[in-house]
Formats: sequence, C-alpha cells, structure tokens
Amino acid sequence: MGVMTDEQAAPLVVRTTRLDLDSAAALVDLLPDTDPVAWLRRGEGVVGWGVAAQVRTRGARRFADADDWWSRLTARAVVRSDLAQPGTGLICFGTFAFADEPGDSHLVVPRVVVGRRGDDAWVTTASTTGLDLLDVAVARADPPQAPRGVRFADGALDGDTWMKAVADAVDRIVSGDLEKVVLARDLIATADEPVDVRWPLRRLTELYPTCWTFHVAGLFGATPELLVRRERGLVTSRVLAGTIRRTGDDGRDLALAATLARSSKDLAEHEYAVRSVADSLEPHCSSMNVPEAPFVLHLPNVMHLASDVAGVVHDAETVSSLQLVASLHPSAAVGGTPTDAAQDLITELEGMPRGRYAGPVGWMDASGDGEWGIALRSAEVSGATVRLFAGCGIVADSDPASELAETQAKFVPVRDALGG
Repeated sequence: MGVMTDEQAAPLVVRTTRLDLDSAAALVDLLPDTDPVAWLRRGEGVVGWGVAAQVRTRGARRFADADDWWSRLTARAVVRSDLAQPGTGLICFGTFAFADEPGDSHLVVPRVVVGRRGDDAWVTTASTTGLDLLDVAVARADPPQAPRGVRFADGALDGDTWMKAVADAVDRIVSGDLEKVVLARDLIATADEPVDVRWPLRRLTELYPTCWTFHVAGLFGATPELLVRRERGLVTSRVLAGTIRRTGDDGRDLALAATLARSSKDLAEHEYAVRSVADSLEPHCSSMNVPEAPFVLHLPNVMHLASDVAGVVHDAETVSSLQLVASLHPSAAVGGTPTDAAQDLITELEGMPRGRYAGPVGWMDASGDGEWGIALRSAEVSGATVRLFAGCGIVADSDPASELAETQAKFVPVRDALGG
C-alpha cells in the first residue's frame, strides 16, 4: 500500500530551461549532500537534489501504486520546458524492492534536476509554491570526503555456507524442480564515520563509465544491465547472463571471452534470461528484434554474455515505462526459471532479505518514457554501514567454488569505490 506524503497536497509547478554547462563539468560533481539522486552514463544523464514530492510503496502492488501516484501527480502539474530532450520537464527517480515483502520502494521528484544529453544541458526546478526557482545556483558542490577506516565482513552467510546453498540449488535443478535460480550474498562494510554516498558515486562514474551509475534513497551502484528504456515509442532492454572474471592480461582475457561465448552452461543461463524478457515485452510491442546469439560485454572486472532486445511499443498511450518494468520484473537474469519456483528457492536458501538489490532503479518522465536498470553492482548505505550485494545464476552445470569467485568479482566495483 502506498504511503503518500504531504508534498503532494498542491500541484507541482515545474520549469525547465537551457543551461550553459561546461562540457568538462561532471554532473556528479554538482550534487550537494542533501537528498542527492543520480542516473549517469558516459558523462550524460540526470542528477538532482532536494524533495518536491515523494511516495513510498510496498508489497505486490508497489509498482501499480507508484504508477497511479505518478499519473495523478503529472495530471495536476503545471509544466513549462524549453527543451524536448528525454529527462526534461517533470521527472521522478525510483527504486523498487526485489520481492513483494519485505522492503519499501521509493519514487521521488527532486526540487532541482540538472541533465545533459549530447550538446544540450538543462536545469529543472519543481515546487508546490508556484514561485520560479530558476535562480537556483548550479555550481560545483563542496567535494565529499573519502570514507575512512573501511572494514569488510561477511553478511548473512560466509563463503562456505553460501557454497553449500549453491550445491543445494544445483541438486534441485538436476532433480527437475526448476531450470535456473539466481542466488545472492551480501558483504558488510563499516567505516569510522557516516559515508557520503557522493564519494563512491564519483568513483563509479570514473571507473565504470559504460555502466549506469545510480543513487536513489540510499541505494547506489553502477549497473551494466538496462532492464528497459522507453523513448518515443521504442523500447530496448539489455540482458546480461553468463559471467567470467577478467585477469587483467589482454591476451588471456580475449581467450576467456571466446571460452565464455562457447560455454554451454553460460549460453543456457543466457537463453533463459533473454527468453523471459522477450516474453514479457511481446504483449506490448507491434514488432520485436531478439538477437539469435549474444555478444561479449567487456567491463573492467568481468565479462558478460549480453543481448539487446528491442521493440516498437503499440500501447505507449496507456502503458508507462514503469508498467513495463512491472511486467519484466523479476526476469530470469535476477530471479530464475520458472519464476515462482525460483523465488521460493531464493527465500529458502539465501538467508537474507534482498531489499532493493536486483530490483528496478531509474527515472521516468511525465509522458511515461524513462530508463530503468537492475540494481546490480550495488550497495545500500546507512550512516557508517554499507551493505554490498552480488549474485550468480545457478544452473545444472554450476560449480559452487566458481560461483563464489564470481560473487567476489562482482563485489569489486563497490569495494573499489569505497576504497577497499
């Protein structure tokens, strides 16, 4: 059930105007430490701060309740924009719980948003006062301080116990209970003082520029997986499943990439994930392009099998990008196949609540267009504690020790961003 805040009482007045922003200026460096939000890739995207309106939802209707709230908010808003770029006008940032229970989901409309796309840059302000807020100063904020004294410890399960869970999952798959399940584990980082999330955000944008770096309501990360983008009638989804760790030796890594591309275990895992995304999008598309074979996506720490699924949306007038998210989540890439059996096994074996890890995260505009990623390579910050997450797709051929090593590789982006 959604929890509506009183910021919704009066209609929002929203104004977007062009911004003369130095092309060398990093958007992440504009963020103050008050309610920062971010969605960035290759130096472009949107950042924001302050809260003009927000809602928290939970349970099986978390997506529907959030979408209903957004529809009512946008219907009453007064919007003026000098640009027609994606991310201009009235937009919200969102982060959603992986499972129906437990965990809150959040949508927030910042008071100030700054965006960049190509040669265009802009600033948007939103308020319920009707006052023109465009005199807001857009300048480099005071820089964050690096976390000090960061220490890491096992989360819910240590490595040996988690490998036993993987072995149990393999037994269930071999016995025919299901085809694939994604099992995750957590790692707890503790610093001497509260962690300023802008520090790891800045480092992630520098270290992983091809990923989507995000922060909403304490959840941050750099995800390589785009759950869905809807833009002017076109819908795309980047599916990742099948992973191998990089060695740092270019020649060796090329050989490993070729091995990954031929791996029957990883190809089977990838096929499940692509099939689940295509099946979920098909009812909303008049035409679709589903690649016959994946490509290998090279990231600094790992390589993935990847496929870009695309389609033309026929119901954009009635189905928002958030509704598409609800149709897609959880895909086989983060849950498993069949979905219900995988969800039950995750609850049984993981020994922890995922919260918003592996849930959708991103932004949406007043027309329903938007970009939503999957909250992978992510962590949740609360004061001096940061909870990191990593998961692996388990199929019949999975080896527990190899899967443990894969989680360790997937912890690397946030560990490095924290200075660990």
